[in-house]
Amino acid sequence: MKRILIFGYGVAAYLLFFATFLWAMAFVGNVAAPKTIDSGAPGDKLTAILVNASLLGLFAIQHTVMARRGFKTWIKSVLPAAIERSTFVFVASAILFGTFWFWEPMPDAVWAIESPVAAAAVSGLYWLGWAVVLLASFLINHFDLFGLRQVTLALKNQSYKPLPFRMTFLYRFVRHPLLLGFVIAFWSAPVMSEGRLLFAILSTAYILVGIQFEERDLAREHGETYRRYQRQVPMLLPYKAGVKPGSEATVEGARAQAVLAK
Repeated sequence: MKRILIFGYGVAAYLLFFATFLWAMAFVGNVAAPKTIDSGAPGDKLTAILVNASLLGLFAIQHTVMARRGFKTWIKSVLPAAIERSTFVFVASAILFGTFWFWEPMPDAVWAIESPVAAAAVSGLYWLGWAVVLLASFLINHFDLFGLRQVTLALKNQSYKPLPFRMTFLYRFVRHPLLLGFVIAFWSAPVMSEGRLLFAILSTAYILVGIQFEERDLAREHGETYRRYQRQVPMLLPYKAGVKPGSEATVEGARAQAVLAK
């Protein structure tokens, strides 16, 4: 019964993530959804900035604290180890769900692309960014990253074994392709409203700050193995030629795998 409950919890966390992921694409892109980044009646602009910044700040704090090794060790001491990742996913998704719902619209346009061809190209970049996010998650192991592999192994009464991380495809060009996909999506706007610009600026700032914490943790944990990877592959912008298959460094461990994907 305990294993069934653990599995059910993991599935519920994944389903919440998947629903939130779909809503994120619609929310940021102002596609049909219960609430989008520019929908609703605008109110006081200063209030909107404070509310929206607080919502994104809450997500940043949760993501940073719960991703640290010390917090993971603590939570495994009070909860079954198999649901540590699912708990991270559940809390992060719930906070994003609330962020989308309580977001204060700021619909005034900062820029608008008038050329239909250019606007279509930028819209294409928007969806390409989300495709990169999804592809990057599967390149390392999508179901391990979002906790399903852990709870499935627990259901089978099998021990969890961390998966080795290898520089496959996108990971030969940048160390954080998933985050690069987010940046592309956030900034690819044919019409950039004040609200979306605020979202893009704060989200990108958090990505750049968060990467520093993760890189420091990985270098401390994996030593020269990860430092070699840092020397071989750029962090976020693919300004070098990709590392050839077979010549890449290997970073062992599920922590490295999960962190590089975030």
